[in-house]
Amino acid sequence: TTLIGPYGMPAEIQIRTQAMNHIAEAGVASHWLYKSSDAEINEVQQRTHKWLQSLLDIQHASGDPAEFLEHIKVDLFPDEVYVFTPKGKIMAMPRGATAVDFAYAVHTDIGNRCVAAKINYELVPLRTELKNGDRVEVTTAAHAHPNPAWLSYVKTAKARSQIRHFLKTMQYEEAAALGERMLNQAVSSLGAKLSEATPERWEKFVREAGAKSRQEIVADIGLGKRLAAIVARKLLTLTEQQQAEGKAPAGSIVIRGSEGMAVQFARCCNPIPGDPIIGFIKKGQGLVVHTHDCPTAAKSRGDPEKWLDVEWAPETDKMFDVAIRVTVVNQRGVLAKVAAAIAEAGSNIDNVSMDEERNLHTTMHFTLQVANRLHLAKVMRALRRIQEVVRIARVKD
Repeated sequence: TTLIGPYGMPAEIQIRTQAMNHIAEAGVASHWLYKSSDAEINEVQQRTHKWLQSLLDIQHASGDPAEFLEHIKVDLFPDEVYVFTPKGKIMAMPRGATAVDFAYAVHTDIGNRCVAAKINYELVPLRTELKNGDRVEVTTAAHAHPNPAWLSYVKTAKARSQIRHFLKTMQYEEAAALGERMLNQAVSSLGAKLSEATPERWEKFVREAGAKSRQEIVADIGLGKRLAAIVARKLLTLTEQQQAEGKAPAGSIVIRGSEGMAVQFARCCNPIPGDPIIGFIKKGQGLVVHTHDCPTAAKSRGDPEKWLDVEWAPETDKMFDVAIRVTVVNQRGVLAKVAAAIAEAGSNIDNVSMDEERNLHTTMHFTLQVANRLHLAKVMRALRRIQEVVRIARVKD
C-alpha cells in the first residue's frame, strides 16, 4: 500500500514472504520490469514482456478459460527450434511446430491465407515439422482461409486460437446466410413475404427474443437454435385465421454445395447431386443433408418441425465424396488398373483400403470425389470395362 508521510511524501510499503519476494524480484512479472526505462530492460526481459502480451491476445481470442488453458499449456514448457525467414530473421518456434505455426508467428493474416510452404527452397506439405536451421517461406492467396484439419497438427497457442476464431466467425456468417433462406421459406409457407416485416417489427422482435441484432436471430435459425416457422409467425404477427387463409406450399431450400460450414452432408449416406435429399436442422450444427432413403434419417423423423424440403441446384460448385466397393480378381497390377480407370473418368481418389482376407477375389474400398450421380455412373461404367472387376457397388453406411 502507499502512505502519505509527515511532510506529504508518499511511502510505498510492501509486506512479502520469502517466496513472494523471489517471484516479485526475479519472476516474469517482476515489479521492477514495468518501472524501469527501456534502456535498462535487456533482451530476455523484452522477450518475456512480449510473451505476456501474446497471452493477452490469446485470451482475447479464446472463448472460455478451458480453451485458453489448452492454448497456452504447450507454450508454458517450450523446447524450441530456431528457423530463418526469407530475409534472414531468426524465429524461435516450439519443437514440433509446423509451417502453419510459422505462418501465424509471422502474422495472423499470413497464417489465415497460407496455401503452401517451402522449407530450404523445396515445396513441402503445410503439416511438415520445422527443424533447427530451416529456411521457411510461406505462399499466400487472397481467397484462402484456414482449414479445420490444421487444428490436428498445429502446436503453438497463437495458431490454434486464431484458427478457431476464424472458423467460428466464418460459421456464424454462413449460418446467418442459411438462416435468412430458411426464414424466407417459412414466411412463404404462411402466404406472406419477408419484406412485409417492417424494421420496427424486427426491432421489437429482436428485443423480445433477447437477441442483439437481426443477424443473431437468423444465425440462430441457421444453427438450429431457433425454429424458422416460430420466428416467422411471431415476426409477421398473423392470426390463426390469416395463417389458414394464406397457407401456401413452402418452397424448397436450394443446395449449391458452396454453403460452407452451415450446411453439412451426412457421413452416413454421403448424398451427391442427383440423389433425392431431405434436410434436418441439428442444434448448434446447422442444416444436415441426408438422402431420402437414409436409415439414420428415418430414425429421426419423429420431430417434423426440424425437417426441411431441400433440393439440389441445377449447377453445384464442388466435388462430393462417395464410397464404392469393388470386388476384383486378386492379380498383380489390378489396383493400378482400377486407379487409372478412375482417374481417366475425371474422378479423384480420396481414400482406398483393401480387405485383409485375400483369396481368389479381394474387395477394395474407395472414397471418390465426383460432381454428381451422372459422374459417378461414368466412373462405374469405366470400372466395369476392366476384365478383373467382378462386382462394383455404391456404399451407404
